[in-house]
Amino acid sequence: MTASDPVVSVRDLRKSYGPAVALDGVSFDIERGEVFSLLGPNGAGKSTTIEILEGYRDRTSGEATVLGQDPQRGGLDWKARLGIVLQGTGESGSATVREQLRHFAGFYPHPRDVDEVIAAVGLEKQAGSLVRKLSGGQRRRVDVALGIVGRPELLFLDEPTTGFDPEARRDFWHLIRSFRDEGTSILLTTHYLDEAAQLSDRVGVIADGRLIDIGGVDEIGGADARVPIVRWRTGNTTHEVRTATPAIEVARIVEAGGGIEPEGIEITRPSLEHVYLGMLAALEQGRSPRENGQARVDAAAPVTRSAAS
Repeated sequence: MTASDPVVSVRDLRKSYGPAVALDGVSFDIERGEVFSLLGPNGAGKSTTIEILEGYRDRTSGEATVLGQDPQRGGLDWKARLGIVLQGTGESGSATVREQLRHFAGFYPHPRDVDEVIAAVGLEKQAGSLVRKLSGGQRRRVDVALGIVGRPELLFLDEPTTGFDPEARRDFWHLIRSFRDEGTSILLTTHYLDEAAQLSDRVGVIADGRLIDIGGVDEIGGADARVPIVRWRTGNTTHEVRTATPAIEVARIVEAGGGIEPEGIEITRPSLEHVYLGMLAALEQGRSPRENGQARVDAAAPVTRSAAS
């Protein structure tokens, strides 16, 4: 494996359980030093994909390499190059935080300093506490600490900030950015779309076992899905227009109102969450995910509705 090779390469990945198909031809790469988020609803195939890449589940067909190795054949040396943060570890917590980390650090050839890791995840005050006595959010920080103590080249993060309060989540985002700056590659799954938008270089969206879109955070869903929305009210009626030139549209609306700014006027630029939900809605309606934005753009007339509706 050379420095220019992807750290993860998946081609036509398939997994079936008898007649049930969990993955149906998934293909993507993750580059060195990249944060790649795999998004999708529950049951979409995210966990199956990750378990195959971690070496915990065999694929039915297709190709996969992780750090230059087929994960079905990865040995202990290969596994030592990975960091894995599962949704839940099930650890009973019979040791203190520091004892637990020192124990895990001993499994790796070049681990991070244990006290530095404790500080990085914000558990300095709890370092001497038994893990079983920690709160749910604090235990989750222990999970993250165990995943990074081995100084992994590739870090798998499965719903890492579950149980974090807003401040802790933002501290964690800063930590992940620091890992990326150090060259760590990261595969993230999260149901927090703002988290994916903040951290990801690229995003893949998986549904019904198929990868339905992939690209940069600002590319997913296509340009049409990101056309801004101008909203305003007149009396009890709310108006809505999607336009690529929102400032011009606002000027037109004000001019049409005799120079008076209408009540509640606002410009909304669709977020990753809006685009993602639109893609899933399009699939449910039997349309291509990228048709979602175009269908709304093609509706040239403003949408009006009663404020009570």
